[in-house]
Amino acid sequence: MQDLIAKANTLLEALPYIQKFSGATFVVKYGGSFMDSPDENVRTGVARDIVFLEAVEIDPVVVHGGGKAITRAMEKAGLKADFIQGQRVTDEATAKIVDDVLSREINPEIVKTINALGGKAIGFAGPDIFKCRKLWLDDKENPGRKIDIGYVGEVIEVNVAPLKESIWCGFTPVISPTARGEDGKIYNCNADIAAAQAAIALKAQRLVFMSDVPGLLSDPKRPDSIIPHLKTGEVDGLKKSGVIDKGMIPKADSAVAAIKSGVEKVSFVDGRVPHAVLLEIFTDEGVGTEIVL
Repeated sequence: MQDLIAKANTLLEALPYIQKFSGATFVVKYGGSFMDSPDENVRTGVARDIVFLEAVEIDPVVVHGGGKAITRAMEKAGLKADFIQGQRVTDEATAKIVDDVLSREINPEIVKTINALGGKAIGFAGPDIFKCRKLWLDDKENPGRKIDIGYVGEVIEVNVAPLKESIWCGFTPVISPTARGEDGKIYNCNADIAAAQAAIALKAQRLVFMSDVPGLLSDPKRPDSIIPHLKTGEVDGLKKSGVIDKGMIPKADSAVAAIKSGVEKVSFVDGRVPHAVLLEIFTDEGVGTEIVL
């Protein structure tokens, strides 16, 4: 009986959040690496959370990654993965592989998983949704100079019409993070930035970044050093001190940009934790790091 009462209390804790967010748009950045997990619960856990959001009349939008699968496909094609400042150097052949893997392998698999669990999802190839400008990296050894890393772009525009139509029809859009460049060619883009731009364009209430770390850590060597609450004004100081570093920088910068553009809250959660999205959204404590204005 006590177990049943505890379940009822969990539902009651979630109730005010369900009421508050009914009809809201939530963007979830879903790391493609979770699809690689040998644990079926990890592979399907996020999809179950998405189906739950649909069921309580929240409108989820998924932007996914897939770096590990891209590297495997490149190796199979005899191409070596090379990174500069955390960005994948992308020639035209690599850009095609990136788009094929993300838009035609991982994207349909995520859609299939959501639908198999009773949800309603529809896939979109990134170039049909995102427009980008070419990304040039600052040469840290030669100030003032730029580094050309090929067909790598930064999302600057989102085609919201098909996304809004899908949401209106009750479908969850699932989008790959490639984009059409100003030259008409396909570019590889950072999925975190793409997700943030989607959240801004759709006027989303929440943006959730899922990765394979527990959240933003004050000490990267200590998984228990999660910073539960952070204001946008504190981000620059944490970057300068090295607390926010490497792959966390685009996440943090994107979070700040999203919040300054009207997104209410951005969360960093560990996708390996069962139902991390639901725990972050529908409980008082949460499970990761939240960033607010």
